[in-house]
Amino acid sequence: MPAPSPPRPQPGWLAPALIATAALFLIGLFSTELSDTDSWIHLATGRYILTHHRLTWPDPFHYTTALNPPASAGEATIRRFNLTHEWLAQAGMYVIYRAGGFGAVVLYKGLLMALLCLTTGHVARLRTGSTLWGIAASLAAASLAIEFAHDRPSLLTFVFTALFIAIFEERRWLWLLPPLALIWANCHGGFFIGWIVCGAYSLSALLRRDWRLLIPSVAVALVSLINPNGINVIRTLVGYRQSSLTSSLQEWSHGDLWGPPWAFIILLYGSALMLAISWKRVRLTDWLLFVAFAAASYSAFRNEMLLGLFAPILIAAYFPWKRSLPAVAHYAALAALLGGLVFGIARGSFFQLRAAEWRFPAGAARFLADHHIQAPLFNTFEDGGYLMWRGQKVFISGQGLSEAVFQDYRMITGTPPADPRRDQALARYHVGAIVVNAFEYNSGTLYPVALALADPSESDWKLVYDDPEALVFLRELPPGVGPLPKSRIVDHLVNECTVHVERDPEFSLCARTLGNLFLRAGDRARARSILSLYLAHPYGDDPEVRRAYMDLLRH
Repeated sequence: MPAPSPPRPQPGWLAPALIATAALFLIGLFSTELSDTDSWIHLATGRYILTHHRLTWPDPFHYTTALNPPASAGEATIRRFNLTHEWLAQAGMYVIYRAGGFGAVVLYKGLLMALLCLTTGHVARLRTGSTLWGIAASLAAASLAIEFAHDRPSLLTFVFTALFIAIFEERRWLWLLPPLALIWANCHGGFFIGWIVCGAYSLSALLRRDWRLLIPSVAVALVSLINPNGINVIRTLVGYRQSSLTSSLQEWSHGDLWGPPWAFIILLYGSALMLAISWKRVRLTDWLLFVAFAAASYSAFRNEMLLGLFAPILIAAYFPWKRSLPAVAHYAALAALLGGLVFGIARGSFFQLRAAEWRFPAGAARFLADHHIQAPLFNTFEDGGYLMWRGQKVFISGQGLSEAVFQDYRMITGTPPADPRRDQALARYHVGAIVVNAFEYNSGTLYPVALALADPSESDWKLVYDDPEALVFLRELPPGVGPLPKSRIVDHLVNECTVHVERDPEFSLCARTLGNLFLRAGDRARARSILSLYLAHPYGDDPEVRRAYMDLLRH
């Protein structure tokens, strides 16, 4: 019998075409509209640095910071750190905005996230010798990275972590590590993750009596201390864990190691299983980085992408059953990526080169500027960054600079309408203007301050502006501005929630909250309408709301 013919070699263009198509798919996937509340803080800070040629210390954005001296040395350290540790990334972000507007900022984010995933895939390809494993690892990393696709400097910590791992795996270009570390240390405070990566690879090499990695690793540690805060990043992290302000933020909550089978859980336990199956041949470096990144992911939700970029490499490297796939698998992968790219573009979810200003008080900021309102401003936490970007000095923002201000903020927004402490706190800060949205959209909570200000018996504060994004109240009316009837606030609640649910159905709990409010008030028509909106975009299975809605239909 004739010997079987050897498999035909793949055409030389196929692997580059796969990688290029994957890159374009990932850039489109991550090019979502600029919508993160903190993005505006970074743009405003970058503008300030390049305009005034100095860092934003002392705080130029919050008038409340100077009124509340730090309660401790630790709080003073955190304040300075939060205002300065991302200066280089913020300046770069503003330069990109000046060059190409919000579309350029969105595209920059897409490129960074694609680089992160493709670097993960490159390392997986090095470890397996397979382009398909590399593509699979890139897409696995992307499945979690989409949750972190915000226009923030923190993305750079994930990108630099992946680049450090890739350089160590290549064992080439080790001379790049110190200059990359210097840039990293001035872009984001997570630069100490580079120390962990260097330590893991260096320790493994030293146990083999290989000293080549020691010098670049020591150089990384030394040059990364050349930043506005030096080694205070460690003290700052300790302070974060003790801060009531930070601990209240979702991104600093503990990672859920037992949650539903979404991307993080699959990557965490999938990589742990591969390590367990192949434990005899697992590299020491892989054990060290897996434990370090898993611990970091548990310590704070915001760190989960560290595990997300490393777990696909481990799964690819230690998956026990690898077979050489026929050429048709490569063509199928290419077709699937092209199909996904075309689908994303046609759907409008790819390349959203714009800012989601519908989420933010754009009209309210314009109203304040047009009427030259300079009174001290109270604002909600999530709108502080946008108002900073529009030139306002704000009460609070996502920078989280003062524990005392945060406690006063929680009291002002959260106490019942009749509580006198709200007015006392507003008077203490001499607040003359209030810009608020009505809901906290992660939880669907209705801010009690909105209801308090809507009360017709509240005569100190006049409603002067209303659109689906914000309400504006003034204590004193400037020339040419008259009060609006407070009865409009009920319609505002409906309009604000409806816009958010229709544009971002993932956050629909405001409609549930509002429906219950109307039910308690006896407004069955509005309750029926807003609960219908909620049930069209439910947060999850909600039999209680279904029963209430069916009762409204029957009666």
